[in-house]
Amino acid sequence: MAIKKENKPLIGFIGQGYIGKNYANDFERRGYSVVRYSLEEPHNGNKEKIKECDIVLIAVPTPTTPKGFDDSIVREAIGLVGKGKIAIVKSTMIPGTTDILQKENPDIFVLHSPEFLREVSAAYDASHPDRNIIGIPIDNDEYREKANNVISILPTAPFVKICTASEAEFIKYGGNNFFYTKIVYMNLLYDLSQELGCDWSIVRDAMVADPRIGSSHMNPIHDSGRGAGGHCFIKDFAALRGLYEQEVADALGAAVFSAIEKKNISLLKESHKDLDLLKGVYGDSV
Repeated sequence: MAIKKENKPLIGFIGQGYIGKNYANDFERRGYSVVRYSLEEPHNGNKEKIKECDIVLIAVPTPTTPKGFDDSIVREAIGLVGKGKIAIVKSTMIPGTTDILQKENPDIFVLHSPEFLREVSAAYDASHPDRNIIGIPIDNDEYREKANNVISILPTAPFVKICTASEAEFIKYGGNNFFYTKIVYMNLLYDLSQELGCDWSIVRDAMVADPRIGSSHMNPIHDSGRGAGGHCFIKDFAALRGLYEQEVADALGAAVFSAIEKKNISLLKESHKDLDLLKGVYGDSV
């Protein structure tokens, strides 16, 4: 059994992929006792110990499938949190999900804190966050106190915000899909530059020099393929496009989302990039 150090809260982690693992490593490095639970060894025997943890960070998959957004793994994980404890969902979730999870689990405090880790620099990002965002499902003094308790144990960040859970969830989708759209746009510009006889590297570097644009997601060819791929971009854009179509009565806006999505799918397929991930989100017919 993990022993609390210097009266610090005992921190639990459900999920030990690159997100959960690097957050847990950071907390251990900063002197916290942690309990890690995952379905894989060596942490698969710690399931019952999660109930002892004061604060539990949940970082498990939330896939988008041909049937839509799937939060079933998060729901199962939340059931492991002890009564009166704080559950912090790090997994990306459709806006409104945390509110539902809180209603279904009234004996615990369910908060949402989006993660902004990059796979290539996850350890550094976990220890040096640029944002600490805590979303609360109920805006009252009790939940704001819980949110501040969470902020107090996180590494210092230059931007800190307590907001509604839906706002926190939306921030993650807004950011991920901004980059998705940026990648598709860069691919369009790249193709046009080739037709015009322009050196894309010159165009790109001059655009990067504009601080409003930045250097990230500017390469149309990445990981030996084209388009916005990876485990997050494909599923998150599909989820956001579906949510927009469901919530906003705007056929033109929906057509914009659909056109961007179809172009990206075409780029991925033509370059044979992340075809397995495409099938996971859209099915075999993609």
